[in-house]
Amino acid sequence: MEDFEFLRHITIGQYLPGDSLIHRLDPRTKLSVFLFITIAVTFSISYISNIILVLVALGLVLISRIPLRYIFSGLKPAVPIIIMLAVLQLLFYGNAFAPYGAENRTLFHWGLIHVTTGSIQLVIVSAMRFVELLFLTSLLTNTTTLTDLTHGMENMLRPFSRIGVPSHELSLVMTIALRFVPLLAEQLEIIMKAQASRGADIAHKGKLQFITTAKQVAALIVPLFIDAFRRGEDLILAMQARCYVGGKGRSSLVHLKFQKIDYVAYAFGLIFSLAVLVTHRYMPF
Repeated sequence: MEDFEFLRHITIGQYLPGDSLIHRLDPRTKLSVFLFITIAVTFSISYISNIILVLVALGLVLISRIPLRYIFSGLKPAVPIIIMLAVLQLLFYGNAFAPYGAENRTLFHWGLIHVTTGSIQLVIVSAMRFVELLFLTSLLTNTTTLTDLTHGMENMLRPFSRIGVPSHELSLVMTIALRFVPLLAEQLEIIMKAQASRGADIAHKGKLQFITTAKQVAALIVPLFIDAFRRGEDLILAMQARCYVGGKGRSSLVHLKFQKIDYVAYAFGLIFSLAVLVTHRYMPF
């Protein structure tokens, strides 16, 4: 049954109660710091800068007192995707990425396959970026309830409502999307267990296991999406039954307020991200 347990490996979208420093931060602070560091991750191409970003992400996880084993378990479902992207980048992106601070040298060339020093650096940097973003996204949702995320996003987007941006609706859509991640994993478990109980060879083992798994996943897509649409329709009916309307003219019982620690965390995120963006071009490797 361990082969069907996907929910325990989904760390995004699940809140873990706690009383750590990061748990107590204002949701707007966490969203802002997440945005700052994400920008730094996106534009950092050197090895050293990405190693620093990985260490900072791990440090934030330790401060939040979330078990490292739990955070690392979120990498397991993404391993096949990471490997597939790494192979494609290594073999077919030889000229698309120049290695930072060095000449792009060809290591192997045969037909369309072109392996260079640039493609190797692209694979390593992309893998580190994936890990960094996964850690940060998991940390954001693990330490913040969906209600707080909704209020934080709405508060941050509210100034843009003057130009017609529906702040409440956008924040609601984003939080619902995050909430559906563990729900889809749970439903995938149910579908796979149901098919296995009817004789389907879901947990097939072998040399070409990934090919067999890909064929099996294709058969699971249709019932999974049908259930997702059904859940979405149920959610719409529930909101209509409660007379839900858009954000215009709505009041709120929650009023967010910055504390001293929020200003410190906000300043740290901004200064650190700017430092990485400015200095990463001068870092070795």
